[in-house]
This record gives sequence, structure tokens and C-alpha cells, in this order.
Amino acid sequence: MSRFFIFFAGVVCLSLCNNTTIASRLITAGLDKPVYLTAPAGTEDELYVLEQKGKVRLIKSERLLKKPFLDITDRVHNPLFPGDERGLLGMAFHPLFYETGYFYLNYVSVDQHTIVSRFCVKPLSSLRQSEVVLFNIVQPYSNHNGGQIEFGPDGYLYVGVGDGGSAGDPEKNGQNKNSLFGTILRIDVDSGSPYGIPKNNPFYKTKNTKREIWLYGLRNPWRFSFDAEAGEIYIGDVGQNSWEEIHVVSLMDGGLNLGWNIMEGSHCFFPEHGCDTAGLVLPVFEYPNDANYMKTLAGFSQTGWRVQGCSITGGYVYRGELIPEFKGHYLFADYCTGKFWSFVYRNPETTLFTDRTEELRKETGKKQFYVSSFGKGGLGEIYFLDYEGSVYKIISSGED
Repeated sequence: MSRFFIFFAGVVCLSLCNNTTIASRLITAGLDKPVYLTAPAGTEDELYVLEQKGKVRLIKSERLLKKPFLDITDRVHNPLFPGDERGLLGMAFHPLFYETGYFYLNYVSVDQHTIVSRFCVKPLSSLRQSEVVLFNIVQPYSNHNGGQIEFGPDGYLYVGVGDGGSAGDPEKNGQNKNSLFGTILRIDVDSGSPYGIPKNNPFYKTKNTKREIWLYGLRNPWRFSFDAEAGEIYIGDVGQNSWEEIHVVSLMDGGLNLGWNIMEGSHCFFPEHGCDTAGLVLPVFEYPNDANYMKTLAGFSQTGWRVQGCSITGGYVYRGELIPEFKGHYLFADYCTGKFWSFVYRNPETTLFTDRTEELRKETGKKQFYVSSFGKGGLGEIYFLDYEGSVYKIISSGED
């Protein structure tokens, strides 16, 4: 705890020097448990939103179309109770989507498997029938499913997989390189059947190790993103009971061990004291897990300034064109408290740390958001999703 507040005090002065202000604008409401937003490269006019129960909704020119773009609710686990992490969780468009027609979904199936599949819009009339399964991973527990899939600047598909669930990683998956759990995977969807493994993956030639692994030692990398300009991946890893964390890793540094379940954040977890940190990569930022998750599920606001949160929602480094003064800032949030923050990462330091909560709530009339995810349009603009059913766009504070 003391380490965090020493760090926090150190960045307050930096935030005072940061005059960049942002705001949010409602794009649409009326969604059912939205959990992700994405778009093909090159367009902000078409935004695709995932509803957790299994529908892909299309926002066209900022208008939510009534008919779903795709409905696979019959294949997807229906999240019946508050806090259920299963369902339709991730989507990524092929870098050459307009040529191939391919996009990819990550979902937890009705029989409790993590599925990563390819779909094809050519022809659109056969979209539901076009599914080709790439991954089928049996989940031992109901939580920590990961969910993010995203193409990196190298053209490979990266897949976030949680540690398998329960609490404390009882299966010891986080430190087991012969398991797909607790990892970010890197695969080639343009070769092999159903996929290929890049030969420069860090464990490509290592025995008793899953060759798909790019990074390991993760608990639940719910959301990660790339900053192609800097050649880095930002990972928001949801914590156990004490710390939420962000890792920033160079795309040249595959094979790193990010610590779980030896560490939670930069603190020993198992064992609780005196753990061996040799070879582990610690987060660039962490904050205390001090909100009450059950109160969040019951809808009680926890927005007091002393309470930081209990479930990180990783975001994006802004590289769009509409807010030039915000370029290079990484924006993220906490689901439980609805707080937003940003910082600029200058290896090895985080600078210009700023609390963005009031800026982003100010014109919305909302006292608290439940930020399930951020999303990025095809021209680099950033959006966030309120789990209660709305999509907001990040804008300049001077924009109408």
C-alpha cells in the first residue's frame, strides 16, 4: 500500500503540468451488456459492438441498427447472474478484411469451452454458417476467461487467456508453460490448419512448452492493446484481492514471465513473503484493489476518492487525429468504481498521470459508469462501453 501512495504522490505534480483535457459524448444507448467495440481499419463510420449474450451489433454513422450483424446466442454461454464473466468477449478484423472478408470472435460456449473462431462475410447470407474454429479450450472454472483478441502490427493474432479461474490459480497455470492458460498467445491465421505458429515465437523450439505462448504469468488479461507507433503492448491484468496492474512490454520481448501467481502486482502472492522475483517482469503501474465487488454487482456507487477500484479495464494509447494534444496518453479505467485515469509511458517511467473521471462524466449526467471495455475505431479514435448499455466516444473538451 505504501509503495502505491508514494508513487501516486510523485505523479500528482506531473499531472498538474498536464493541461490536456478530454470529454465524452454519447454515441448510442439501448445495448444489452456491451463488452467490446472494434472496427475494420480505415473507418469510423462502422463500429461493431459485442453484447455478452452473443450478438454483434452494428453502429453505422452513429446510429445503432436494429438488426444484429451476427447472432450466435445459441452457441454462447448466457451470463445469467451479475458478475458472470462468460459470453461473447472479443472480436478482431483481419488486417486485410476488405479483401478476405475474415473476422474473428472469442467466446465461451454453452458447454464451457473458450472458442476462438473465424467468420467470413463473403457472402453475408452465409455468415452464421461460415464459422471455422481455431481454438477450443476446456475451461476448468467459470471465471478468468480472458477474452481479448487483436492483431498486432506484425500481422499475427494475439489471444488473451486467463489462468483457468477459481481463486489464487489452484491449477498453477500461471507459471506452467505447458498450458495455454495464463498467457497471451501469438498465432498466424494466414498459414497452417487451422492456424500456424510463427517460427520466431519465443518457445517455438522449446520442449514441453506450448509454442503458441508469447507472454505468460498472467491472471486474467481481460483487455490488452497495441501501440504500434512505439512497438509496445499494454496489458490490463485483473488482480486477485489486493492489486490491479498494467504491464507494458516491447514487441521485441516475447517470452517474458509477468509474475502471476508468484506475484500480484509488484507484491508477493505465493508465498506471501520472501518470494523469488528473479526473472519476473513487474508492472509499470498498479493500484490497490480496495472496492467491494459485491456492492458493485448490487449497483452501489463507490466513487469516493480514496477508493481506487477492484477490476481494471485496460484501454488504449491514443493515436487518433481528433485530439492531437492527447496523443501518446494511455487511457484506462476501473469497472467497480467507474474511475478513469491516463498516463504517458516513457520507459521505464509512467508520467503525466491524470485522474480523468470528472472530465469524462461531466456532460453525461452519469454519476458512475461501469466500464466493461474500451474500443478503438478504424481511424484510431477511442470509445468506452458502459455495461448498462451505452457507448461513449472520447472527444476534446472543446468539441460540441
